[in-house]
Amino acid sequence: MSGYQIFYNLFILYEFIGDGLSELSLADRATIANMSPEYGATMGFFPVDHVTLQYLKLTGRSDETVEMIESYLRANKIFVDHNEARTFLPFSFYLSFTLPQQERVYTSYLELNLAEVEPCISGPKRPHDRVPLREMKSDWNSCLNNKAGFKGFAVPKEAQDKVAKFSFHGQPAELRHGSVVIAAITSCTNTSNPSVMLGAGLVAKKACELGLQVKPWIKTSLAPDIVASAVLSGNRNFEGRVHALTRANYLASPPLVVAYALAGTVDIDFDKEPIGTGKDGKSVYFKDIWPSTEEIAEAVQSSVLPEMFKSTYEAITKGNPMWSQLSVPSSTMYSWDPNSTYIHEPPYFKNMTMEPPGAHGVKDAYCLLNFGDSITTDHISPAGSIHKDSPAAKFLLDRGVERKDFNSYGSRRGNDEVMARGTFANIRLVNKLLNGEVGPKTVHVPTGEKLYVFDAAMRYKDAGYDTIVLAGAEYGSGSSRDWAAKGPMLLGVKAVIAKSFERIHRSNLVGMGIIPLCFKSGEDADTLGLTGHERYTIDLPSKITDIRPGQDVTVTTDNGKSFTCTVRFDTEVELAYFNNGGILPYVIRNLIKQ
Repeated sequence: MSGYQIFYNLFILYEFIGDGLSELSLADRATIANMSPEYGATMGFFPVDHVTLQYLKLTGRSDETVEMIESYLRANKIFVDHNEARTFLPFSFYLSFTLPQQERVYTSYLELNLAEVEPCISGPKRPHDRVPLREMKSDWNSCLNNKAGFKGFAVPKEAQDKVAKFSFHGQPAELRHGSVVIAAITSCTNTSNPSVMLGAGLVAKKACELGLQVKPWIKTSLAPDIVASAVLSGNRNFEGRVHALTRANYLASPPLVVAYALAGTVDIDFDKEPIGTGKDGKSVYFKDIWPSTEEIAEAVQSSVLPEMFKSTYEAITKGNPMWSQLSVPSSTMYSWDPNSTYIHEPPYFKNMTMEPPGAHGVKDAYCLLNFGDSITTDHISPAGSIHKDSPAAKFLLDRGVERKDFNSYGSRRGNDEVMARGTFANIRLVNKLLNGEVGPKTVHVPTGEKLYVFDAAMRYKDAGYDTIVLAGAEYGSGSSRDWAAKGPMLLGVKAVIAKSFERIHRSNLVGMGIIPLCFKSGEDADTLGLTGHERYTIDLPSKITDIRPGQDVTVTTDNGKSFTCTVRFDTEVELAYFNNGGILPYVIRNLIKQ
């Protein structure tokens, strides 16, 4: 699904139609539709056909209900009958209006021939860096050689054969570049699909029967100076997301996750090299454990039964006993616990007045961070573990939380004090102000000190200085994480100037009152000679009525540079948010007025 690279950042609705559609199970369709952000779409959807009706029967719906649904859809001409004559291209992706099948008009299409689909994985640092499985070994070795970047680790030739030896449960073990240390089947995108889950089970079953075993240290061991790998079935593999210390992270189907766990390395050609040695002393190859389509279909048919769904639906309204037994306060207002490190009263409405603050520019702001391309929401607001030396860790320790109880940023997203300290705390952050050093720090420009990003931001804020962020293309790609906009706002960031923004993140920045600006085509911080050591003034009108969506604005620096940017308030509604200081005060003011 490489539409991500073709239409990335656009407002696209994909409708899937064509001859191949009838061959896709509903679970496979759900997987494809659920991954629409990965191929650059707002939404992907499939029309209703006989496969949909079969699924309704499988999940316990009565024959009368299914017949009624089919009659309704046919009467409204939105049921697809694959036996009818059609004139459109086989299994194409279309941007369409929902019209009867014979009358549909599409503005554009992409064709995908199912016969040409081949097994792939993605990585090692971005989900849209697709690698055909047959090319994985050569691609891995290229990544070791390539300069540091999205497809490179810059490992010197003389260090590529390095072996890290250690003891695991009293037994000698070793790790090499490419050794798999994490293999995990994750994400509802895959775990809700019976065919791939049962496929993974069949791979494991066949491997066990042949005497193969997963390397015992997988999921537990890491070694310094080794480019260790993680293989998982999720849909995100940005740096620092899976684990802070796994530098190579690949996305694969659940059956492939099991295969790589058995192989113990990504440095393998499954077509030519054995995965391991069986109990009979013979080499076991990928083809020996990979289930056929027929085997998976048989397993699904015998394992996924209507009774499973009926029993679940019958019990779903009863609730979880533990949840039902929770004591509920009688007050209609939430009682904030000032000592809680998980839930804290947010500061978004403090000192809010009924009069909107109005539009504003930015004057003499310092650059908090200077980024290159593809800074993700995981770089901006990591959801993973809290590093022991981070500002968030210090905050928790000061409040009596032991290190073993730190948990993750994701689990503490109800506490703004933790999340603000976790903003830009990704240990894989590359900030040009640090001249190549990787980590969650920046330079405090007035003093030249190297500080954690949070500490530098607070120093600017306490001194009354605004800050901005410089960035390259695709700023904010990845998960549509709200804290990736909330966090920078709490740090005092007033604007982000980038080559381009991921669609949802740009909207979230606007919602938090941060000004998104785009460099003009062909320009960026480097071409304009911006280092991030300047102070920036953004000339925006003080009256919201004088600002138009998408208008040009002038940005000047204290060293005499001047350039034009496009302000990315894209609608009048977004201008209203900005006028109110963000979407939250906008909503509250409107509710009070009503």
